[in-house]
Amino acid sequence: MARHAMYPGSFDPITNGHVDVIKRAAQLFDRVTVVIAVNSKKTPMFTEDERKDMATEALQHLPNVQVAVHSGLIVDFAEENQVDVIIRGLRAVSDFEYEFQIALMNRKLQPHVSTIFMMPHEQYTYLNSSIIRELGRYQQDISAFVPAGVSRRMKERHGS
Repeated sequence: MARHAMYPGSFDPITNGHVDVIKRAAQLFDRVTVVIAVNSKKTPMFTEDERKDMATEALQHLPNVQVAVHSGLIVDFAEENQVDVIIRGLRAVSDFEYEFQIALMNRKLQPHVSTIFMMPHEQYTYLNSSIIRELGRYQQDISAFVPAGVSRRMKERHGS
């Protein structure tokens, strides 16, 4: 049976930590859908289309990975797209409590969809999109932390 996993997030922007988790997920599952989720609590720097384009470019080397945008509940996307597993990234212990609560609620809403937690490589544990956006605002070199297309777009956005 083909196993389909999804990795949801705002990806504003996608980082090398995200790419690391996605690359490893692509080795474990037949299909991985990266879902650009619309988070009502966040005001993104990049539009949904820009985030989708950056993720698609960064992941083009992974043939079993696709990118989609979804504005509803993640478990609804899972149900509509026959997703078996939701992947959630954990950088630190501080991420676990929130992610655990979400996983339990998702299980309550869609009992047949499992959640797995994956950690990025330790070189990315301190990295998140908020830090990247802040560095970009101050025209710092972010090329070691994000895919080349993201670095280029951040430079264009901030005029450096």
